[in-house]
Amino acid sequence: MIAVNKLNFKIYLAILREHYDRNGVVVPQFLPDLETEIDYSFTDRSLVLQGLTHKSFSNEQTEYVAHNERLEFLGDAVLELAISDWIFHHYPDIPEGGLTRIRAEVVSEKGLSLIARKLNLGKGLRLGKGEEKSGGRDKPSLLSDAFEAVLGAVYEDGGFSAAYQVVEKLFSQPIRESAQLRYGSDHKTCLQERFQALYNQLPEYNLVHVSGPDHERIYTMEVRFRGQLLGRGNGTSKKSAEQNAAAIALDHALLRE
Repeated sequence: MIAVNKLNFKIYLAILREHYDRNGVVVPQFLPDLETEIDYSFTDRSLVLQGLTHKSFSNEQTEYVAHNERLEFLGDAVLELAISDWIFHHYPDIPEGGLTRIRAEVVSEKGLSLIARKLNLGKGLRLGKGEEKSGGRDKPSLLSDAFEAVLGAVYEDGGFSAAYQVVEKLFSQPIRESAQLRYGSDHKTCLQERFQALYNQLPEYNLVHVSGPDHERIYTMEVRFRGQLLGRGNGTSKKSAEQNAAAIALDHALLRE
């Protein structure tokens, strides 16, 4: 009788933690919290449940349960496009190589797992017994994959615009921090500091061209290090041209780790 009561109590707790949505999908209590965090409400919550389902859980079920690998594939592509678009329009002075490295940093396994932990995704993962025992809820690889799958679910449910808004909400601050760390707002000072630290010597700037009428001058500056061209920039003043040249130079191979 005691064992039956314990079993009934466990079932009762499970019922308290879950409810059914209007489509008849069992909704863990975690999902409304997740929707609040990402500021998006799913029309079809079975999609986000799939996004949180690891293959190990699916393999242990007697009936087929879709896991998150396909949604992860989709979310990965959506995330890359959304991040690329955001940094392209917000950082017009950073060259292609710099944009690529910022994107790579924020969408790395480490970067995505940090976002996933802020969303407490580990709590909502559906894992097999083996993954559960091995600490799967806190594994960076599982968390980052789950985040991409959840984003894929947002895209499937609400389209690219909805997914873009989620990405902007979650990634704008990490992107700004990465850009500030790598470039700052004063490109010339940043360039000098990095060359001083690496080579104990500063780059040199030279005016190479002036064009336009007196009231609309365009200056072209080059920045070189030991005679090697690092970057060339244009501006309506020598200072702005130097800043633009420095922004390009910050992407030079001499500064790559």
